[in-house]
Amino acid sequence: MRAAVIVFPGSNCDRDMVEALRQSGADVAKVWHKDAELPQGLDLVAIPGGFSFGDYLRCGAIAAQSPICRAVVDHAHRGGYVLGVCNGFQVLSETGLVPGALMRNSGLKFLCKTVGLTVETQDSAFTADYSQGSEIQVPIAHHDGNFYATEDELKALEGEDRVAFRYSDNPNGSISSIAGVLSSNRRVLGMMPHPERAMDAQMGSADGQALFRALVGQTTQG
Repeated sequence: MRAAVIVFPGSNCDRDMVEALRQSGADVAKVWHKDAELPQGLDLVAIPGGFSFGDYLRCGAIAAQSPICRAVVDHAHRGGYVLGVCNGFQVLSETGLVPGALMRNSGLKFLCKTVGLTVETQDSAFTADYSQGSEIQVPIAHHDGNFYATEDELKALEGEDRVAFRYSDNPNGSISSIAGVLSSNRRVLGMMPHPERAMDAQMGSADGQALFRALVGQTTQG
């Protein structure tokens, strides 16, 4: 399985993402945001967390206009896998690859802690190795993670089983406690919590391993 991790000015979880993918068996390359093309033969593009371009406009809005994001959108439209975590989720929403928007946390404070997530579906390459309804422990680190969707968007997400994760105890005001959503073809996942930071029990949780293991395994099999 071949993966690329996109790096923007202000990305700070790119190395964590690379290591999580490599630990799971992927061949990983880093790609700079000014590049106009992705490496050939990619299965997955990952957009990591951080503060792309300092979040000086809306979070992820400037990054979404980078040359590489046009290639990421094309990759997704061809049926490739895309994972966006935290700031990466914000970038995905700005490019339109997933619905909704990420707003300021309801408590108006930056949140950095481990939270419980309920796995809402197994029907994706990202969640296939979890049990539906199980609770996992994954860190969050965000100031603008309050997920909002219109009534029609929320109806589609719920009706099409495209809510991947919900917060067990909603920390930021997200509508319907949504922590992660899938695209209509189920090959793009945007989520605020950081599975790449939950790869080793000695660091607090290894519950992120199943996401990367499932993703690498399924894309390797085609």
